[in-house]
Amino acid sequence: MSELETQQDPKPEDGAKPETAAEGVPTQASALPAEEIERLTDDIVAALKTVYDPEIPADIYELGLIYKIDITDDREVAIEMTLTAPGCPVAGEMPQWVEDAVSAVPGVSGAKVTLTFDPPWDQSRMSDEARLALNMF
Repeated sequence: MSELETQQDPKPEDGAKPETAAEGVPTQASALPAEEIERLTDDIVAALKTVYDPEIPADIYELGLIYKIDITDDREVAIEMTLTAPGCPVAGEMPQWVEDAVSAVPGVSGAKVTLTFDPPWDQSRMSDEARLALNMF
């Protein structure tokens, strides 16, 4: 069945969160009820908040490394994310950490992470929570 996508720009501005099926306007109807999408999205975000960059004391979601979350009708989750830098020492491992965390969410049938560096990550993508944790106010 069809993936849910939003019509928003995938680049969050000023600490805004990534686009998700629950937060944006779907371009196509879903076979999943809106309540199910919202619950899955909340649980997926909670799972993403358990993944940390080992060199930075903030989770990857609050750092703004997650650009997009798509949930298909069969509950497969596609995540588009970036790293703080292309040469990040955990570049080969972090996507698997994210897939493992999201795949463990009840109701998710699988997860696939795609890394992108377009647009490149910068500090403006961090939430206030991450800025506070990093003492960057």
